[in-house]
Amino acid sequence: MEVKRDDDYRPLADNQDIEFGQHLPPLVVAYTSGDNETLSVPFYVSRSGYAASVATAAMKDSNATVPDNRLVLLDYSTHLEVLIANLMSGTDDLRVDLVRHAGLAALHSFRLVIQLNHPDAPKVRAIKSLRKGIQLTDELEGYIKRLCNAATCWDYDPKQEVYTLDYLVDAESRKAFRELWSDTVGLFRSLHKLAMLNDLMIPKKARERLRRNIKVRKFASKLPEPQDETKVFKIEEVRFQKTGQSGTSADLDYVSLSDGEHQQAQLFGIVAMFRDRNTLFLLDEPESHFNPQWRAKLITRLMELPIQGLGEQEFILTTHAPFVPSDMRREQVRIFSKEDEKLSARKPEIETFGATYDAILSHCFDIDPPISHLAQEKINRLKTTASANEIEEEMPRIGSSVEKALLADRLFELKSQK
Repeated sequence: MEVKRDDDYRPLADNQDIEFGQHLPPLVVAYTSGDNETLSVPFYVSRSGYAASVATAAMKDSNATVPDNRLVLLDYSTHLEVLIANLMSGTDDLRVDLVRHAGLAALHSFRLVIQLNHPDAPKVRAIKSLRKGIQLTDELEGYIKRLCNAATCWDYDPKQEVYTLDYLVDAESRKAFRELWSDTVGLFRSLHKLAMLNDLMIPKKARERLRRNIKVRKFASKLPEPQDETKVFKIEEVRFQKTGQSGTSADLDYVSLSDGEHQQAQLFGIVAMFRDRNTLFLLDEPESHFNPQWRAKLITRLMELPIQGLGEQEFILTTHAPFVPSDMRREQVRIFSKEDEKLSARKPEIETFGATYDAILSHCFDIDPPISHLAQEKINRLKTTASANEIEEEMPRIGSSVEKALLADRLFELKSQK
């Protein structure tokens, strides 16, 4: 690390130095829409360390406090945790804004299931513990108690240690959540920490392989996902009210929405939750499942989120599409390329803000002309080998583009030669 003092930079290499920590972001939040190993490895290293600390506390000193992780990795597996936290603890305006793209009116109901003594669960008991299955810290026990207190109704099976909690969402249930959790991040962390217990249901060999890979900072495969019926914690039956064009209201299961609708609610929910000053967001292709209209409006939608403190964070966003760069100044854009295993970065040659998508595709993505390769090959063949009659026959089947205009010029040239 180099720290700027006056007009000069000085090195700060000791990561144990108090000053070193003062220059780091208070929180690093990563989002990936796929399996980005380069991004995920350091987060899984941090998660593994946190999980080990929780396991030690649960077995030896259940009332020990394990500090919250400074690194937070969010992917599709966390989208319901983000959604429930925002819709139960967020403001009225935010609740509407997060789901309006999907035409949803309001969250109607959802269910939480916590099963601690599944037959496949670890059976090592802690000292003085009353739990037969998975051992919990006092912190995690407290989260379960709060979730029970906030539930509309709930049931407990002492033999399997299974909690089934149902929530019918209205103003009173949201009030209960806000009284039990001071903010949205706190509620999300409670749900997420319980969900992390699902790692205990991964087969032992897979966990050991993962542990070895993490130790050498290698992550060659995705973290296995436990079977749904064996999960320690799961969110089920998330239903919304949806108002049709006729004004009639009906219930809709959230799983029936598209990947893009899920992704948009999760992305905006993440940004709405983590608002600490100088939080660093690392967003890997956050619009990958959006339709073109949503992609074109991504930055506008982010800037219009009805939350306080937006703009005091830092964002690093990767994309393979021209939509986001067209909303960014040239100074904010970097083009990465890799040759002979050597990575390089450069600024665009053009001003990207307000530039056409064709110009960005050409200058930033080396796609020129901005049409598909198959269509380009056919047009080139028509220009070089086809007769005037053949070109004239194919012209109605080719969409508007600069390349079609050049083909029309070739047609005119051939006709002039007759």
